[in-house]
Amino acid sequence: MAISEEYIEELRRRADVETIVSSYVTLKRSGKISRGLCPFHGEKTPSFTVYPDTQSYYCFGCGAGGDVINFIKNIENLDYIESIKFLAEKIGMDPPNENSYDSTLQKRKLRVLEANREAARFYYKLLTTGKDNPALAYCKERKLKKETITKFGLGFAPDEWNTLYKHLQSLGFSEEELLDAGLIKKSSGGRYFDTFKNRLLFPIIDLRGNVLGFSGRRLSEDDPRKYVNTADTLVYKKGNEIFGLNIAKKTKEENLILCEGNVDVIMLHQSGFDNAVAGLGTALTSEQAQLLSRYTQEILIAYDNDEAGMKATSKAIKLFSQTNAKVKVINLSGGKDPDEIIKKHGLEYFKSLLRQGSNEIEFELSKQFRNVDLSTDDGKRQYIIKSLPYLARLTDVELEIYASRLEEELKVVSKEAIINEVKKNRKKIIQNEKKKKYDQIQNAKSSLDSLNKERSKFLKAAIAEESLIAELILEPRLLDDIDDKISEEDYVTEFNKKIFSVLSSRIRAGKNVEFINLHSDLSDEEIAALSAIRSENNTLTHTPEECNDFIKIIKKEKEKSQIMSHKINEISDSDFLKLFNND
Repeated sequence: MAISEEYIEELRRRADVETIVSSYVTLKRSGKISRGLCPFHGEKTPSFTVYPDTQSYYCFGCGAGGDVINFIKNIENLDYIESIKFLAEKIGMDPPNENSYDSTLQKRKLRVLEANREAARFYYKLLTTGKDNPALAYCKERKLKKETITKFGLGFAPDEWNTLYKHLQSLGFSEEELLDAGLIKKSSGGRYFDTFKNRLLFPIIDLRGNVLGFSGRRLSEDDPRKYVNTADTLVYKKGNEIFGLNIAKKTKEENLILCEGNVDVIMLHQSGFDNAVAGLGTALTSEQAQLLSRYTQEILIAYDNDEAGMKATSKAIKLFSQTNAKVKVINLSGGKDPDEIIKKHGLEYFKSLLRQGSNEIEFELSKQFRNVDLSTDDGKRQYIIKSLPYLARLTDVELEIYASRLEEELKVVSKEAIINEVKKNRKKIIQNEKKKKYDQIQNAKSSLDSLNKERSKFLKAAIAEESLIAELILEPRLLDDIDDKISEEDYVTEFNKKIFSVLSSRIRAGKNVEFINLHSDLSDEEIAALSAIRSENNTLTHTPEECNDFIKIIKKEKEKSQIMSHKINEISDSDFLKLFNND
């Protein structure tokens, strides 16, 4: 969909990127730019840079970049139209109306949201009114209160094939719209049937109150699938959403409790812990970790203590290490889940578990206890050996603390001996850790090795192309001087050819070339790559003579590259960004 140029121009004039970003990131001005800690990955040294002159930003650490719309899309987890509406509201500007954009896809999304909302109302009514049903019986068994059912909008999908389908059809929804929403499916014989059948339903609600989809728990043990979840749709991607965050974001607590499932979240809220949330159907993703870290500085992981839960906890710890949030792991001793612990031992006991949460090192050390026999001296020594890689990461002060604990708990080796062993092996251990990371990076890059080698042959041309592009962004009038000297067909690299074509076409048409104006022509990835080019050429301003030299280089390299140009053209935009950053 395309927002009108007039609306985007008005938004560009009023939505200053530095002002918007500074409401999320602490920026420090340095000359013509501002810097701060990147909100999209964990870092201690600021590499996130805002460029007011082109209304753009770029992170030299993770490669995130673009304009104010890209920033809002990523920081608030919104789509393009939602980002524009969000920005408009933030700066006091009227939102885009139907005349402001091509609304075909947007209308489909709105119909999906409307269908989901009506489905949630229908399922809720089936659960809470009329005769008893298995879903209500399950709620009573779990001692769910009526107000809790209402708070989370729980519902009941009956053991019938097309109850919801018929209801939503009566409200004017088409089969296509219901398929878009994932509320119905189509059989090989062409019949339509409900996605959810004989299940307790949990609506998945986003931060703005929209019903995105549903998670359905089985009500019969004969059903082999414990949960059935809405598949990804026009409005929903399960790896991006957090169950319960729409409520937990209002908590007065300074942390969030990350649970394994929907029922855990609901039972904790009913017990007074309004800061509980959970992932949706899959292991935690980096997108979910980043989203949670924007709402709190501390995450309390309350996953099960079984092997699967331990693995999920280890993965979550790694994901949160890439954010600015600190992590504590809760040992759910005394029950299989938070609800059972609270019912058996009371609220104060569970609160004490939250207070006693362990950090990453303590969690990893406790994992080693599970794999050795600590009743024997040999088992204790094995435990110390397995603990060395984790102890080696500690500062000397932290090492002193943990070595003292191990001496007291194991009673087979002194604190001094542990410290000496760690220090003796620290360099080797850290080198091994670095080698593992290096190998992972090299494996990830291996598929691009040949492209890297080929691109290096045209590096002079690429640099010249990028210099001209950066100059056009800063000074569009330059095109008057070079328009008859070079065209996009002279460009060697396919990506730069496209960028030059977009910029020159807009300039000739008298249109703006700031980043916010380019969304109709470029993808988010291409805008991020353009932001990288802009960042690399930040301090340069080229004379017309220098620009003519760039043109000569490009044309000369074009002649030399005819044989290999077909290979360069295979580089995708996302691969280009990786290659650009690597160079």
